[in-house]
Amino acid sequence: MITTDWVPAPKGGGTSGKTFFGHPRGLATLFLTEMWERFSFYGMRALLPLYLISGGPAAAAGSQGHGLAMSGSTTLAITSLYMAMVYLPCMAGGWLADRLWGPRRTVIVAGCVIIAGHLLLAVPGLPPFFGGLALVAVGSGLLKPNVSTMVGHLYDGPGDPRRDGGFTVFYMGINLGALLAPLVIGTIGQQYSWHLGFALAAVGMALGLAQFVLGTRHLRGLDDDVPEPLERGRLASIARTLGLWLGGVAICYTTLVVSGHYTLKWALVPLGLAGVAIPVGVLVRIRQDRELDAGERSRMSSYVWLFAAAAVFWMVYDQGASTMAVFGSNSTTGQVLGSAFPSSWLQSANPVFIMLLGPVFAWGWLRLARCRREPTTTVKFALGLGLVGVSFLVFVVPMAIASDGIDVSPLWLVSIYLIQTVGELCLSPVGLSVTTKMAPLKYASQTMGIWFLAVTAGDSVASLLVLSGVDLSTTPVVAVEGCLAVLAGLGLFLRRWRVDSWQPSAPGGTAAARAPVHGESQA
Repeated sequence: MITTDWVPAPKGGGTSGKTFFGHPRGLATLFLTEMWERFSFYGMRALLPLYLISGGPAAAAGSQGHGLAMSGSTTLAITSLYMAMVYLPCMAGGWLADRLWGPRRTVIVAGCVIIAGHLLLAVPGLPPFFGGLALVAVGSGLLKPNVSTMVGHLYDGPGDPRRDGGFTVFYMGINLGALLAPLVIGTIGQQYSWHLGFALAAVGMALGLAQFVLGTRHLRGLDDDVPEPLERGRLASIARTLGLWLGGVAICYTTLVVSGHYTLKWALVPLGLAGVAIPVGVLVRIRQDRELDAGERSRMSSYVWLFAAAAVFWMVYDQGASTMAVFGSNSTTGQVLGSAFPSSWLQSANPVFIMLLGPVFAWGWLRLARCRREPTTTVKFALGLGLVGVSFLVFVVPMAIASDGIDVSPLWLVSIYLIQTVGELCLSPVGLSVTTKMAPLKYASQTMGIWFLAVTAGDSVASLLVLSGVDLSTTPVVAVEGCLAVLAGLGLFLRRWRVDSWQPSAPGGTAAARAPVHGESQA
């Protein structure tokens, strides 16, 4: 897995000639690449739950038809599982760049896979839909870690004074794409044609990929390097093993289809179980590695607590794109101050709040640090967990009102997104930082992927709950989720002395001075 650590660059690379707001010109290329990729991803995500229920029993009265007419529970399961699978390939993306293709070629391949996925989604029918969803998830996972890596490569080491500012500019591009996507793709897809909306997402990714290819001359020339090339014999062995696994899976599912026993759960349940088992397996493997010294084992013990807290956080938080999105479509008035708008626009609330509050939190943490009052990483995690729980307790109120058939104001959802964003700003910015600080040296190159697995675990649990018969869209279940998140945050806070004692002695949360990347835990 590639990190954003500094790699020595050719002399003068990125420091001479024209700049992008005082930064290397390559930052503009990466800024636009990530902006268009996020535009395509968040546009498709805004449409996904609405398209799944369109025409079905859980759809809003009078809503557009021509969707997949699925039930509300199936919609929530698929949406949660999709969000989980987007983050699962991140470790594979770093591995491919490290061992086979290098970051630049990996990003190009990933972009092509994403475009193909969106184009498949634009084709009516169930098989193209699930094929497209799989391609977008895999492509996004391959792309995420490598674009961030290349941002780090633009600067002359960790001491370059422009480095943090460069990541801030980069994160603005991500949030700009996330902000515009529901407004453009969401409007076209929800009000005119679902498939045209998915096609627009493909156009967005194509624009991002085209400018990336044209702008690579402004990168530092390091992004074709393969740090640890894979031996030819080893590659053949991996290909054979992968082929055997895929062949076995194909035979099993072909047998199920031919025998008439196949149902959608045969696809969803194994993926959900894998989304939980893989993160747990990775943490157990690292924690039990006999090559680790006592200090590294101690840090991993602390990290397991923080990882579990993050998984609970993302399980609740990511329901903003599933449970809350469906509620926004079915049970809100769809207008504010007399102006009507598509429910997909509500998905733009979080990036707006991130862009407004991110700099405020960055300033606030630094101010507290100067006064030696900055909370530790564990306290920030506990606060983030508590706030996301409170957001769902607030969600209970409009759900109770809507249970009588009364449409509520969408401002209820906006206020909930605001509380969740504040929680995200407490937990998300320090997540990757604490991962890089606490991961054993042997696994340093995998740290970014390890953190992303917390999202995979949380969303997979949500999907498995739905598949087991739990209806996440009911008021009692939402209340229970909110209470459990608050209690988990309180438990972590009470345990903070023990968890902090296992961590490095550096002050917790210093990396929080940089605002987070929307919805990606600092992708």
